[in-house]
Amino acid sequence: MKYAVLGQPVDHSQSPRIHALFAAQFGAELSFEKIEVAPEALVETLKRLHAEGYGGLSITLPHKLAVIAQCGSVAERATIAGAVNVLIRTESGWNGDNTDGEGFMRDLARLNFEIAGKRVLLLGAGGAARGVLKPLLDAKPAELTLSNRNPWKPEELAEQFKAYGRLRPCTHLALKGDRFDVVVNATSVGHTGTFLKLPGQIVAAGGVCYDLSYGEAFKPFEAWARSQKAARIADGVGMLVEQASSSFALWRGQRPQTPAVIEALRA
Repeated sequence: MKYAVLGQPVDHSQSPRIHALFAAQFGAELSFEKIEVAPEALVETLKRLHAEGYGGLSITLPHKLAVIAQCGSVAERATIAGAVNVLIRTESGWNGDNTDGEGFMRDLARLNFEIAGKRVLLLGAGGAARGVLKPLLDAKPAELTLSNRNPWKPEELAEQFKAYGRLRPCTHLALKGDRFDVVVNATSVGHTGTFLKLPGQIVAAGGVCYDLSYGEAFKPFEAWARSQKAARIADGVGMLVEQASSSFALWRGQRPQTPAVIEALRA
């Protein structure tokens, strides 16, 4: 069975390696490709890949929101997030799901990053942020602040997610004077080699920082977190592997073990 990850850019993706390692755990082999897809080519590409017999697709930037309209059905957690990161083949087309939030929370648990009772800052209001919002609210933080350069997007998300908990929406500039126990970066700005301009000291004493990005895209956030004297700093490799494990289980009915795969990627 053939699988692929769709995005733009997609060269950096570790998904083919991860899924090869997963398949090996079950004595299987699979074909997993990286396919760069421009937004205007998404609909036609999904039709073509279905016709060519692909069994499942991983969806990454910038397609997580747009792909929903191409799904025959969408899982509840993906509907709540308003974003899809995995497509499962059906006879007539694709069903959508979102394993980002599950993968994110599994990795936080692995790292012993506590959310309950903590002041949490989530940076960004795109598809990646949407995927982790409800799981973060479910973990009962003392406060969850959603910050974005554009003030309207956080306010819109605070309204959309109000049934699941209270979000404090604000701009990056409005963070001045605040301190957070946990800072999560869900922006893609690291792919440009830079990080956000944030005001002053934001990370509280003993606070931790987590980036959904990894590799080169993680380095600008890592440098910022070090300048904030964060007690611990983590990239998104663990989340990447955990969400991929959940996707693999949706496609093939078997959940792979993740620790050895995370170590292999780090090595």
